[in-house]
Amino acid sequence: MTGGPLPPLRALRYLALGDSYTIGEGVGPAGRWPVQLAHALRAEGVMLGDPKIVAATGWTTDELAAALDAFDASHTAVHVPVGAASAAGCSDSAEDQGLAAEAAPTTAEPPRWDFVSLLIGVNDQYRGRGLDAYRAGFAGLLARAIDYARGRADRVLVLSIPDWGVTPFASREGRDGAQVARELDACNASAREACDRHGVAFVDVTAASRELGAAPGMLADDGLHPSAAMYAAWVRLVLPVARGLLA
Repeated sequence: MTGGPLPPLRALRYLALGDSYTIGEGVGPAGRWPVQLAHALRAEGVMLGDPKIVAATGWTTDELAAALDAFDASHTAVHVPVGAASAAGCSDSAEDQGLAAEAAPTTAEPPRWDFVSLLIGVNDQYRGRGLDAYRAGFAGLLARAIDYARGRADRVLVLSIPDWGVTPFASREGRDGAQVARELDACNASAREACDRHGVAFVDVTAASRELGAAPGMLADDGLHPSAAMYAAWVRLVLPVARGLLA
């Protein structure tokens, strides 16, 4: 065994894909579950960098796919001036313009990532789209997630869709909670089947959302989206699985 300096640590690159649950509607950036997960892993010695998030409130599977088309194009263009970065972004919000600016290309090749998470589908169900449409949309996004992870399905992690039917928002809208649960269960079963087929880790956070979804402190002020405390409960479920993938 020879002496000499150890090679410098390089933070693993993390891409988080999704909708309002990934961007953390109603919570600060530090409260988002992907950010909490990265911090928890670093506390255990896994050098995972803070996530690059491609997500927005309201996105369906096809809207996330369209945003990823723009995201990919922004990295394969020859040059995008920083002042024009919002044109390559995913929305007009100040936050997403900032994300687009970060995505301004520095290389002609699309970036690849060491770890990719995916949580998508609640808006497909909310808008009344059928299971077959969700299945097809999810399959395409899962394939892209694996590609982003350099073809390593064992570096991709999918979270189940939480059950918004237990929230005060659902009651205010007069939604049938049992129907919402049935439709989400069908979507989640389809997603789990696709993950199993491709060797992708699948973590169920739906049960936790049903158990805690109406409890004090577990929802944001809108009575629909999770609070940072709820996201922390999800991270406790995700952490051992992510640790195993990145060990």
